Amino acid sequence: MARYGVLGDIHGNREALEAALACLDARGVDRIVCVGDLVGYNADPDECVELLRERNVISIAGNHDLIGTGMLGFDRCSNKAMHSLKRTRRALAPATAAYLRTLPSHAPLGESALLTHGGVRDVQQYMTQHKHILENIAYLREDFPGRRICFFGHTHEQKVFEVDGQTVGETAADGPCVVQLSAAREYFVNPGSVDASRKRTSKLAEYAVFDDGELTVEFGRTPYDHVSTEERASANGYRIDQWRDRLYDVQRRLIGPRHVEDRNPAPR
Repeated sequence: MARYGVLGDIHGNREALEAALACLDARGVDRIVCVGDLVGYNADPDECVELLRERNVISIAGNHDLIGTGMLGFDRCSNKAMHSLKRTRRALAPATAAYLRTLPSHAPLGESALLTHGGVRDVQQYMTQHKHILENIAYLREDFPGRRICFFGHTHEQKVFEVDGQTVGETAADGPCVVQLSAAREYFVNPGSVDASRKRTSKLAEYAVFDDGELTVEFGRTPYDHVSTEERASANGYRIDQWRDRLYDVQRRLIGPRHVEDRNPAPR
C-alpha cells in the first residue's frame, strides 16, 4: 500500500512544477507519478524533465512529448499548441529528447491502477463525455484486465468519473477535496494540470494524492509565479501572435498541418 503524488500536463512550466512538488513533499507521498505532457507551451522543458528524473518519477508519454520529439505529427494540434511545439522541438536538449522517446504509453500503478494520457488507445483523445468513458472502460477491461482505476490527463480538468456497470457518474474537484473510491466500481481520474497557462481563471498548479490502501484521491491546487512563466514563454518564442495564428489557418487549408512546420520555423 502506498500514497502516490499524481501530476500531469506540466508543459515545461518549471515554476508550477516546483510549487506542486513542494506540496507533494509536504504531504509525505511515497512516490510521484506523471500522466504525461512533460513539455510544450512553456520555456523550461529540459529543466522540468530533469526535475522529474532527479526524483525517479514514473512518467508516461503524452501527446506533447510525442509531438515535441517528432514521434507524432501536428495534425490534431491547435495553432497555439503547434506553434509552441515547433519551438519545443528546436529547444530540447538531445538528452531530454532521447529520454522522452523512451517513455511508455501506459504504466501500472500498484495492484489495481493504471496511468494513461488521453484515451486508453488514443493518446490525443479528450475524455470529457460519458460516452468517452464507456468506450474507454471497455478498452481498459480488455487491454489491462484487473486495472479498474485509470489516471489520465490531457483535458486539464480535475475530475473523477465513476463507472458502475454501464452507468457513469462524475465528480468535479472544485477546490481542495477528497474523493472516496469504491472497491466495487471502476474509475477514470484526472489529477488536473500542473501548468495553468491555458486556464482563463485562477493560475494554480494542480495535483492529486492517491492512497491505494484507503482508496482515496485528494485533489490540491497551489499558486505559482505565473507572471514569470508567461514573460519567459513570450520572450523565448512559445506564444503565438495574431498574425502567425492567421497565417497557420491559411496554410492548414492550403497545404495541411504536416507541412506548416517546414515553412514557419519558430524563432530561436
